[in-house]
Amino acid sequence: MIPFNKPPFTGEELTFISEAFSNEKLCGDGPFGKKCEEWIKERFNAKHVLLTPSCTAALEMAAILVGIVEGDEVIMPSYTFVSTANAFILRGAKVVFVDVNPKTMNIDESKIVSAITNKTKAIVPVHYAGVSCNMDKVMEIADEFGLWVIEDAAQGVMSSYRERSLGTIGHIGCYSFHETKNYTSGGEGGAIIIQDESLIEKANIIREKGTNRHKFLQGQVDKYTWVNIGSSFLPSELQAAFLFSQLQNADKINESRLKVWLDYYERLSVLEKRELLELPFIPDFVSHNAHMFFIKVRDASQRQSLLSFLKQKGIQATFHYVPLHSSPYGAAHCSFHGQDQFTSDCAGRLIRLPIWYNMPAEDVCYVADMVLEFFADE
Repeated sequence: MIPFNKPPFTGEELTFISEAFSNEKLCGDGPFGKKCEEWIKERFNAKHVLLTPSCTAALEMAAILVGIVEGDEVIMPSYTFVSTANAFILRGAKVVFVDVNPKTMNIDESKIVSAITNKTKAIVPVHYAGVSCNMDKVMEIADEFGLWVIEDAAQGVMSSYRERSLGTIGHIGCYSFHETKNYTSGGEGGAIIIQDESLIEKANIIREKGTNRHKFLQGQVDKYTWVNIGSSFLPSELQAAFLFSQLQNADKINESRLKVWLDYYERLSVLEKRELLELPFIPDFVSHNAHMFFIKVRDASQRQSLLSFLKQKGIQATFHYVPLHSSPYGAAHCSFHGQDQFTSDCAGRLIRLPIWYNMPAEDVCYVADMVLEFFADE
């Protein structure tokens, strides 16, 4: 079976984890944690970076940071992972979904303004498949209406929009280092990027369970105490050691994945030309990270037939999100503004093909050949 995903492994992870053990500091904010944060800060031109246990934790921190309270409204696409919405619902907000752009599966920026009310507090663009939303438009809307922008860049590490790294364009950005992402900290992991300087001090406090412990560690106070709400948003030093190996090899991992992505694209382009399926669309202003390679077929029935066919051929392909507004909780507690013209339709037709770091060329060729074979009689 050709698996859908394999977590990246560079070969240096165990060496760095062993070094972390020898440092005798495992609880977080150790040497490797600081190295990772500095790497992200310098590489992506970020103002302030804090590692978190997950992207979910980063999103939850973001909701606290911008002061989400009961009755606020937050606009986002329905085609996303549940953590994007949960983070704000946990603070009492109402989530308002808008339709996606069918080409990118990102939020349709043209639908945002009509969804804004006097209760709207934030916009949460999700960079699907590591392909950026039109952030100029999102930020223009946010500036006009005085809204926070929190980028869900879980899939966007090493991607950019007009040469600006995803996660650094809005007021806050959130990264994932889950094992299914391009770079991992050993299973789970994340980071929060703070671009609005007024939020930096508050972010340090929230991450340290609501205390000013960071000031104590810097020698600014002789003891630390509880000064605000917060939670345990600090990952272990072992996670950071694993991640640092990945970041040291980020370019190599990125190049490997892009090679696989381009190989798929070239081999399957003939099917798009024959209008048998749709391939990913990359806008001119975007540099992507080959987080995933997806295709969209005719309808949900054909999707199931293709998935079954690929499984019989030893290939683990899969669909993706069930739109949140059609889920039991989403239907009961959230709202979809305007018409669901594309979200559900595209979600029902989308298939993700296997892609991972150092995926053998013969595996890529075989997967593409089997997709071609499926459509041979069309």
